Amino acid sequence: MIALVHRLLSLSASGLISLSVAILFSGCRQNVIIIPTEEEQHGEKQNTEIAGFYLLNEGNMGSNKSTLDYYDYTTAIYSRNIYAEANPNVPKELGDVGNDLKIYGGRLYAVINCSNKVEVLDARTCKRIGQVDISNCRYITFDGKYAYVSSYAGPVSLDASHAQIGYVARFDTATLQIDATCLVGYQPDELAVVDGQLYVANSGGYMAPDYDSTVSVIDRTTFKEKRRIVVAKNLWRVRTDSQGLLWVSSRGDYYDTPAKLYCIDPAAGSVIDSISIAVSAMDIVGDSLYACATAWDYINYKDVVTYSIINTRTREVVSTRFITDGTETQIQKPYGIKVHPLTRDIYVTDAKNYVNPGQLHCYSSDGVLQWSVRTGDIPAQITFLTK
Repeated sequence: MIALVHRLLSLSASGLISLSVAILFSGCRQNVIIIPTEEEQHGEKQNTEIAGFYLLNEGNMGSNKSTLDYYDYTTAIYSRNIYAEANPNVPKELGDVGNDLKIYGGRLYAVINCSNKVEVLDARTCKRIGQVDISNCRYITFDGKYAYVSSYAGPVSLDASHAQIGYVARFDTATLQIDATCLVGYQPDELAVVDGQLYVANSGGYMAPDYDSTVSVIDRTTFKEKRRIVVAKNLWRVRTDSQGLLWVSSRGDYYDTPAKLYCIDPAAGSVIDSISIAVSAMDIVGDSLYACATAWDYINYKDVVTYSIINTRTREVVSTRFITDGTETQIQKPYGIKVHPLTRDIYVTDAKNYVNPGQLHCYSSDGVLQWSVRTGDIPAQITFLTK
């Protein structure tokens, strides 16, 4: 495991390891004070094939405050802000707005949106291997030797007259060299590979109120867009289930068109079902799709918070309350969700007010709160590390 997570440090009575004094790496970053890693013990130690998980904190746009946390199941230690100590020679640390995080082939890939790069790290040491420069990059997926990254192409802007057609960049995970790009729709977000085809949700987020409403289908062999599937306004999340079906979320227009979740049959190339729930984040384990949402409603001028579980085989909502002990009242803005593939523990992140540090809550499979911990600003993406 990573050395900085495995350090044997004594815990105080409160469980917080005292690391309050900032460390100055004068030989590496001149005149820059690095906030050191903080560690706390939470939960029970586990010995399974899952070693731990990383959590990527977005940080506020323009603040260069994206950070990386790690939870080690073998020690039950949660470590905050591990990137800075592991990589003292990187002048701007992780970067501005951490948008996506995944592990593939022993490497950890962090998509840093406003820094226009994908950071590539060793998944066990967190040491930086390199970066791939992609303008306004959003999300990443993998297949074979390639990584695929969606890009808004142009700079961050809500001016529709400046919006550009988005694209997907393909790079070799061995060389980190981009060898092809494919134009898709406006402001493409999450993407997934099914049976040799790449599916990309186009949001049109910079085009409001004229959002995009399509899923681009890219042939991976030719790396050309074959067609588009019309779904709904303002698409975002994409997941595949055990039957090879695609689940795609729509944020609607925040006014008259509500947010929904759609199921697409890739073989038929069409929508086969829809469910009237909002989805800010989702995860599929087995035949269960777990979703949480903080959906803005301009009509009533408020956020609407929901939690759901959908059976992906019957395509029915089986629960609207997977937190069963009433502690959902402690969550201000549910932002991310991840389910442990073995224990079915449910991890929900809370972005709070999007300015100050957030929180991570761990619930048992039956929805009872096990522990909570402070994170960085706007905790978003979680990815599990196997031993």
